[in-house]
Amino acid sequence: MYNASMNLDQASARAAQLRRKINYHNFRYHVLDSPVVSDAEYDRLLVELRDLEQKYPQLITPDSPSQRVGGQVLDKFVRVQHPGPILSLANAFSPEDVRAWYERIRRLDRRVETSAFVVEPKIDGLTVVLHYEEGGFVLGATRGDGEVGEDVTPNLRTVRSVPLRIPVDPRSPLRPPVRIVVRGEAFFPVKDFETFNKQLAQNGERTYVNPRNAASGALRQLDPSLTASRPIDLLCYAIVALEGMPRPSGQWQTLELLRSLGFPVTSEAQRCGDLEAAIAVCDSWVDQRERLPFEADGMVIKLDDLRLADSLGSVGKDPRGSIAFKFPATEVSTRLLDIGVNVGRTGVLTPYAILEPVAIGGVTISKATLHNFEFIQERDIRMGDRVLVKRAGEVIPYVIGPIAAARNGSERAFSPPRTCPSCGEPIEHLAGEVASYCVNASCPEQLIRNLEHFASRGAMDIEGLGIKIVEELVQGSRVKDLADLYRLQKKDLLGLEGFAEKKASNLLEAIQASRSRPLPRLIVGLGIRGVGEVVAGDLARSFGDLDRFTAAAVEDLEQIPGIGPNTAQAVVDWLGRRANQRVLKKLKQAGVRPRSEGVPAGRRKLEGLIFVITGTLAGLSRGEAKALIESHGGKVTENVSRKTSYLLCGDSPGSKLGKAKELGVPVLREDELERLVRGA
Repeated sequence: MYNASMNLDQASARAAQLRRKINYHNFRYHVLDSPVVSDAEYDRLLVELRDLEQKYPQLITPDSPSQRVGGQVLDKFVRVQHPGPILSLANAFSPEDVRAWYERIRRLDRRVETSAFVVEPKIDGLTVVLHYEEGGFVLGATRGDGEVGEDVTPNLRTVRSVPLRIPVDPRSPLRPPVRIVVRGEAFFPVKDFETFNKQLAQNGERTYVNPRNAASGALRQLDPSLTASRPIDLLCYAIVALEGMPRPSGQWQTLELLRSLGFPVTSEAQRCGDLEAAIAVCDSWVDQRERLPFEADGMVIKLDDLRLADSLGSVGKDPRGSIAFKFPATEVSTRLLDIGVNVGRTGVLTPYAILEPVAIGGVTISKATLHNFEFIQERDIRMGDRVLVKRAGEVIPYVIGPIAAARNGSERAFSPPRTCPSCGEPIEHLAGEVASYCVNASCPEQLIRNLEHFASRGAMDIEGLGIKIVEELVQGSRVKDLADLYRLQKKDLLGLEGFAEKKASNLLEAIQASRSRPLPRLIVGLGIRGVGEVVAGDLARSFGDLDRFTAAAVEDLEQIPGIGPNTAQAVVDWLGRRANQRVLKKLKQAGVRPRSEGVPAGRRKLEGLIFVITGTLAGLSRGEAKALIESHGGKVTENVSRKTSYLLCGDSPGSKLGKAKELGVPVLREDELERLVRGA
């Protein structure tokens, strides 16, 4: 026990002993759900440790349980690169969907037929990535875009189920690995969420619509002490990186290792010998999902053989070796109060239902999509109708149709607008298409979305130009078209909310840097209907520069493989509008000179080669490197496999470098890629 006469050495030994005891009791409580001391006894240990650390501040360690209360307030979140891709999941909404997934991967590799499966709850929380070195927790990040997340280490330190040191179970023979990176899900337990929301309501504060939003908001607080006051829990389910011990070959072994090391792991996971057993487990949870202590929108079926799963690769951001079995959608009925119309980025007018608020699956819905004007007409949906509304997983809620039997004669038919609700210009409806369009490039609502798209990472990548800034620029008439971005001066920005000299300078530098983006990025940024990254790349390779592209005729475009008559006509229509011609002219006058991506036929040096990119490149962004490779006939994929031709490697590479070395995949530096392109 602590006493005031302890010297520093005695206090240090006692503090270390207290940390071990408290960590062990945290493990018993949060991981095993089997405490061996009362809350009062636990609190006495924690108070003693805090007293010691108050008298001897030099004894405070980053992994001390006393540090969970939150530390210094942050100015902003720092972006961090994940050591490996933090992938999402493809969805299945029925056993038939699961069987179809199985058949797809079985055709890719017959070993799937002999693999077992692991079924785990799909927790509806916030994905986090936890880094440990020599047993100590050193970094915690959000998932972000799957490659780069936000550093929320101080906030995660406040979560009691996050081990600050591993292993925390003194009975385990395991020693901490040299390095381990673990993926988990942070969430609000359902019972704690309900209590928390009631407290907020009693205090007159804004409540949260669901536990996921509450967990996300709590972990993304700049003040860690606020996070510490939230009832956040954690469950772990994957190892992203591991050094110093053999990596488990199976998902079930992974869960067992994580549990042995002291990480909280769901007790609801099950290992199944075949697919039908896995489907049966999923089906068994459909009607008893309310028993789970957390919100879950489905179950996840994973191949137990991780090496096999890894060899199957991924489709976009979805690994082939696992799939989410989503619980059936919830349908409810409510009153349709009115119908509004949104104007999208490409001018598409989309009707939406304004509903009498109704709860669906824990979320209060007051708006839902009506798809298009023909849908309203075909279903005879009227304002004032009682309608069925559906929400499947994270899909935007949508109206299924009216309940005609509930009508009382007060319902009103809806007439589609003839002019744009944002700018008042006439609406265009193309023959053979369902959608209606506003073709005014200066339409305020359309312009806001166009500018946001123009500045996005997949287009001109203007860092710092988000939707709120765009709205202010448009509403203040500082920007009236895309080209006006390049005429902005510091005085234009200093009048915006939150802008000082430094922030204004940074945004102007980002705008300046975008003037020389590759041609495909500019074509994407123009926001032409039907033209995404792939089509933009095809157009850039075919025409070579902006002048030849803007002079293209329908016949020229239809000669390009993969571009059909609708897309060709959409491109020519966009280029033919006077307002758009003025924008293109102003872009040239402003010095926007996209780098040529054209490569003469027969000289595509990277034809048939498959590349994977890792690390931070010196002279190119990842998007630019991808565009360069694809412009010379190469293909860029997410994960390293035996089919990979080269790994393009920059500074601070992730786990892809180790995988490439393991498989004997050649590793290229940026200068070597350029020599390969030149044929040197």
